[in-house]
Order: sequence, then structure tokens, then C-alpha cells
Amino acid sequence: MERYRGRFAPSPTGPLHFGSLVAAVGCFLEARTRGGDWLVRMDDLDPPRIAPGAADDILRALAACGMEWNGAVVYQSTRSNAYHSALHRLREKGLVYPCACSRREIADSAVAGIEGLVYPGTCRGGLPPGKSARALVDTRGAAIAFDDALQGRVAHDLEKAFGDFVLYRADDVYAYQLAVVVDDAEQGITDVVRGADLLGSTPRQVYLQQLLGLPRPRYVHLPVAVNPAGEKLSKQTHAAPIDAGNPLPALLATLSFLGQQPPRELARASVKELWDWALKNWKLERVPRVASALARSLNDEL
Repeated sequence: MERYRGRFAPSPTGPLHFGSLVAAVGCFLEARTRGGDWLVRMDDLDPPRIAPGAADDILRALAACGMEWNGAVVYQSTRSNAYHSALHRLREKGLVYPCACSRREIADSAVAGIEGLVYPGTCRGGLPPGKSARALVDTRGAAIAFDDALQGRVAHDLEKAFGDFVLYRADDVYAYQLAVVVDDAEQGITDVVRGADLLGSTPRQVYLQQLLGLPRPRYVHLPVAVNPAGEKLSKQTHAAPIDAGNPLPALLATLSFLGQQPPRELARASVKELWDWALKNWKLERVPRVASALARSLNDEL
């Protein structure tokens, strides 16, 4: 049987917060309880969004939480050659085309999809002269279905749900969807455990895996932590950073959020004792599909 290999892949736009810790703890416990490897990868593709020093801060916070990873940390910002190679393969197959449409032009002709406006394929027939272009993958006729271990069956007609999507931006940045697919395959990732806010990305990534002839990992999408306004915790919504000097409260709140019901006496335990308990008692089937009202309130107590 193949060895389980999972990964935590944060974007270093700010310090580790409760929402990110939920994903980290969930994928860490799934990997360790299955006797597998747990890797850390920094999704630092988009320079304007990256906060200086955030990657190191995240790694220090993970270490303070007692979460040890296997191997060296991979930084997507160093892997342009791998993404270029994958994009070239898709171009050679005629699966990618250049697009120079502005956001206004797309908005004027697009229809609504799952995550906003769906690009109608205006540039499929050719690029207007004299314009810089991004690269889009053609989704015509693409039907994708997969089984998520927590969210159940997911199926989409990609053209109607998402439309053709960007693989390479006009400002010379490779898109998240392409980079994740290439990196997961190269790192031998067998299982992807992450937040349900990325559930809409998965059909597009499965599609790229098919086009590139890459293996499909198994998927688990965990409930998303939100603030009292119902917004996903993030740098943009001013999520509080994890206290690396005293991570135990955040770890206990995370286990409760994930439905594991840690005993009250763990509040007086060490981080090592907490992990000893968690590794013996972790059960994915206890994790709720969506966060309960009680679970959502846990972040406010930190």
C-alpha cells in the first residue's frame, strides 16, 4: 500500500491564526494517525500579497504548537520552472489559449457561476493584436466528479460552474490552481486535507490533473472558521494571530471546533500531553461538515 503523504500549504500573507490552525491540525492528525508523512509548503506565488517575515512566523508558530513536519519546506516562489513546464505541455496539446479581456469586458459579457462571473470564452477564437495576455485553460465539455471524505459527492460541469480559468497571469505570475496541482504531484501527496473554502478549487484542480496525466489525491474539506460577522478568518478580516508563547488554548479550541471533544483536564496539560491524547482519539467521522454555532464561538474566546 502507498504511504500516506499529506501537506499543509498556507499562504504567508500574515501570521498563523485560528482558521489556518484548524486546517493545520486536521491534516496533521490525519497524516500522523495513518502513519504517514506531513509536509509544509508555502504558497507564496503572489508577491503583492506576501507579508515580509510571515513564512518564518508561521513556521515558528507551528513548531511552538508541537507540529513537526517531514523534510524541507517547499516555497512555490522557487518553482517557476516546474510550472512553466506544465503550462508548456498544456499549450502543446492545444488546451490553453491567451486572453486579453479586461475585468470590465468580462463583466459585460459573463454569466453568474459558483464563485462569481464565468468567463464566456471571448478570446478562444484568437487574441486581439497589441495586447498583453494571460493564459486560460479551455473547459468546454469538462465534467468533474469526486468524493470528499467529509463533504460527500461533488460534481460540476466546469464550463457552466466556473468557466475557463487562468493558469498564468498577464503580470507573469503562475496561478494557484496550476501550481498546487504540479506541487502535489511532485511531492507525492496522496491526501489533501484543507478548509471547505477551497472546495470550489478542487474540481478545477482535478481537471488539470486529468489534462496533465497526474494522480488524483483523496480529498477532505474541513469546516471553515468564521468571525461573528460570518466572514472567513483571514488577514483581511483581522484574525488574531496564534499566541506562540501559549498555544495550548488555541489547540484545545481547534480540537473542539473539529468535534473531537477534548476533556477539560487537558486545559492543565502540556502541549505534548495534548498531542498524546489527540493522536490516540482523533476520528475524522466526528468532524462536522460545517461549523456549529458553538464551534464558531470558540475563536472569540482566544
